[in-house]
Amino acid sequence: MKSKLLYMAIIMTGGLLACNEVSQTQSSKETKETAEIIGKAKLTIGNGTMTPEVLYSFGRVGSMEMSPDKSQILYQVTYVSIPQNKTNSELFIMKSDGSEKKQLTITSTQENSPQWIADGKKIAFLSNETGSSQIWTINPDGGGMKQISNIEGGIDGFKYSPDGKKVLFIKSVKSVETVADKYPDLQKASGRIVDDLMYKHWDTWVESIPHPFVADLSGNKLSNIKDLLEGEPYEAPMLPSGGMEQLAWSPDSKTVAYTSRKKTGKEYAVSTNSDIYFYDLETGKTRNMTEGMMGYDVNPQFSPDGKYLAWQSMERDGYEADKNRLFVMDLASGEKTYVTEQFDYNTDEFVWNSDNRTIYMVASVKGTTQLHAADIVTKEITPITKGKYDYTSVALGNDKLIAKRVSMSQPAEIYSVDIATGQATDISLENKEILDQLKMGEVEERWIVTTDGKEMLTWVVYPPDFDPAKKYPALLYCQGGPQSMVSQFWSYRWNLQMMAANGYIVVAPNRRGLPGFGQEWLEQISGDYGGQNMKDYLAAIDAVSKEPYVDENRLGCTGASYGGFSVYWLAGNHDGRFKAFFSHAGIFNLEAQYLETEEMFFANWDMGGPFWDKSNAVAQKTYATSPHKFIDKWDTPIMISHGENDYRILASQGMMAFNAAQLRGIPSRMLIFPDENHWIAKPQNGILFQREFFRWFDQWLK
Repeated sequence: MKSKLLYMAIIMTGGLLACNEVSQTQSSKETKETAEIIGKAKLTIGNGTMTPEVLYSFGRVGSMEMSPDKSQILYQVTYVSIPQNKTNSELFIMKSDGSEKKQLTITSTQENSPQWIADGKKIAFLSNETGSSQIWTINPDGGGMKQISNIEGGIDGFKYSPDGKKVLFIKSVKSVETVADKYPDLQKASGRIVDDLMYKHWDTWVESIPHPFVADLSGNKLSNIKDLLEGEPYEAPMLPSGGMEQLAWSPDSKTVAYTSRKKTGKEYAVSTNSDIYFYDLETGKTRNMTEGMMGYDVNPQFSPDGKYLAWQSMERDGYEADKNRLFVMDLASGEKTYVTEQFDYNTDEFVWNSDNRTIYMVASVKGTTQLHAADIVTKEITPITKGKYDYTSVALGNDKLIAKRVSMSQPAEIYSVDIATGQATDISLENKEILDQLKMGEVEERWIVTTDGKEMLTWVVYPPDFDPAKKYPALLYCQGGPQSMVSQFWSYRWNLQMMAANGYIVVAPNRRGLPGFGQEWLEQISGDYGGQNMKDYLAAIDAVSKEPYVDENRLGCTGASYGGFSVYWLAGNHDGRFKAFFSHAGIFNLEAQYLETEEMFFANWDMGGPFWDKSNAVAQKTYATSPHKFIDKWDTPIMISHGENDYRILASQGMMAFNAAQLRGIPSRMLIFPDENHWIAKPQNGILFQREFFRWFDQWLK
């Protein structure tokens, strides 16, 4: 059946309300439980304007994998239903040139993590068809779907061994003694007894941790299941976001490489020292391959011939934003090579070439994220692509690279990239029908001189149909992280094109403390939260607001996380520049943040240490610039949003800021999400966020 959904998207045009009628038809069919399947949206967009409803209609291209013979691409697309307030992921297959696209699954359950098995004759994936996430297989023609695993509690990720005889998978194991364990007669007690740190992580009370398991594949069933960390209280992969990229099979199927930070409690909370371990399946013995390397060591990949191991490595313990270096180890000699030693940028993703000498990698450089080739012998790094977009993943095709790419004007699509020329061709075209109906604003690369004489890349996004003879309100976008580059990113919350579609000029500076501009630029922010990076923000908005088409009396400021901290700080230090603020998930009180957050290594490194250490000049400087110390200078309307499941920056930070504004008599509003974490994931909450965001700024800037 087909369901017809009618959305009325309200936008502001020239100060007048206008309706953009969006007719959305979603492909669907009935299951035996009569559940409607969420499928690809079919939109008719009345006036070409991006609205929250249009934004949530895009298909979200996810993981992809090349077939063993490189002739086909297997990939995942997630679709969103606003009325159902949920998503649905389906699997697709196409030729490596983008032809012969075919949808493999059409279900109301989630299918994800697809991968080729049996030399390309079968496809394995995860599905929650039976209530928990389990391994299933399907034929490339879409037939013969079978369940392979039946693991209690479900599976979080998996990889078949190269010889096809074993399966490596991730499963959560219990890690703490609960109240019910300790007091069996108190089965209904809800309290938690805590004796050490890291009792919460990201958005979860830590009562279980992931472990890697290996099982024999017997026909279509798993047997002889072995926990590789049996009896060890450590996680592998690492919470909160580590997945199968942190584990790898050796080409001979005899060794599993895995990433783990073998620490617990306070020791875990203050350290980033993870390592790459080898588990020998024949002997059951484990070796630490990166012992003595003190920062993060993650994401191992064996070379095709099995002679080398590549991985990403950070040098310093406790510094989660350190340079992400590409290392290679000769497994025969143990010799390590720092491949990107002369390359002053991070290695974000990588894949081995079949020659066992070249590694293709994704790296963020000067405001965009591009593909590069790294020679592990000469250490030469050669750029392959360029342009105003970001490559977010890379895979090896026959004579091309297959990569996902986004920009501020386009969600993720799969591209075929010529290695010699960098020429890229969109082969997935998942969102072409919607994009063809939208008007996008110009994205300008502008270099602005900072107060200390440096040049800073600032992206300026103009409204569609921009008229330089008119005057527009402008929004300063403050980036989170804080060490996260303002690249050509695409976001379903901080979508700069949608801000522009609502009639705003958007100013997005790559202020101090961001990667992509060298280590000196990146590291300046640590211990200087209220310092040079704040001057960078103001330099950017001051430069753009001098343009005749910017109304300097209608400037707003917004951001999330560290960007939310920036909003709070600027609210007390903006000298009348801004007429409205919006902060999401921001830090308001740095002293409280030090004791509320869970990853203490971050607080120690970036803030300089605890606020009670009066002999620590760096720490004392940090806490002296806490936004709550400038509340007496707040004089501008401010809106605050926060998720109550956010354990990185607790919702109490937003509530403190809102209460302070209310008590000061400052026009203010708060949007609290009881079921969201640091991000906003649920579709209707995302729509609500966008509507309130523009209602607030339109009220004060239009």
